[in-house]
Amino acid sequence: MFNRMRAAVIGGVVAASLAISGSAWAVVESKDPIKLTLHDWTGQLLTTRIMGEVLKAAGYNIDYVQADYIAQFAGLESGDLHVAMEMWETTGRDAMDASFKTGKTENLGETGMQAIEEWWYPLYMKEKCPGLPDWKALNECAEAFSVPETAPKGRYLGAPVTWGGFDDERVEALGLDYEVIHAGTDAALFAELESAYQRQAPILLWVYTPHWAPVKYEGEWVEFPKYTAECYTDPSWGSNKNMAYDCGKPRGPIWKVAWAGLKGKWPGAHKAVKAFNVSNDEMSAMIVNADLEGKDLDAVVADWMKKNESRWKAWIK
Repeated sequence: MFNRMRAAVIGGVVAASLAISGSAWAVVESKDPIKLTLHDWTGQLLTTRIMGEVLKAAGYNIDYVQADYIAQFAGLESGDLHVAMEMWETTGRDAMDASFKTGKTENLGETGMQAIEEWWYPLYMKEKCPGLPDWKALNECAEAFSVPETAPKGRYLGAPVTWGGFDDERVEALGLDYEVIHAGTDAALFAELESAYQRQAPILLWVYTPHWAPVKYEGEWVEFPKYTAECYTDPSWGSNKNMAYDCGKPRGPIWKVAWAGLKGKWPGAHKAVKAFNVSNDEMSAMIVNADLEGKDLDAVVADWMKKNESRWKAWIK
């Protein structure tokens, strides 16, 4: 089973990363633990663990804290949490903007990864709905995407509610003849995709990248009206003059966010987090290693650390 939560509590230390570090390069300004947040998808666990192990190699004490993706901002603003390694432009922009306005959090820049999160269908469904990927074809094919529980309405399998994304609002604003069913977990979301794909069964669901799913399976994202900020804030924008969210999701960078006090208390760590950078291809490969090949997350992180020693050492000089 493909489980984002498989390593939510990751035990032990990535010994390889410490073995090759030799000594600490950064001046450790405080022995208090830097608290990095963990969420419920494999890529974020990998990103966070890599950053944590790099900081450990520099001599910092690190705590990993399980936190809700959006609700974590309360902890970041209070200083009870210190670093969130993945805030996606696609789903986290509103929460980031609101938090940055308080002056209590700071944007530490892009991770290097570019995010897409959108409605997605396997390519075999295009035979039943040839008007795709144009969103206007969805209503013509609603029954083709239905299941007994929703028929004659189509079913859209959304992500866990805590991820946000405004899919329920999007369905209403665009007048889509679909019922939104939210998966309980990331694992359940992609287990359904796996099952449907093997049976060539109808499915329309939330898929994101970087992830293994669009690498393993042939498919396409639905093309909704292009996102603009006004679409989410101004009901008069777009085809529905009375409702917002009559467009697709935003696309863009995955950001690093920190407590505003990080720079003052741990300036070396602040510099290292700002320097952190990985690509979509790198992350997708690591997610494949973990979720499809069954490698332990600690082993995936240790392998990345070994192969990229000169790179991460430069972050903590």
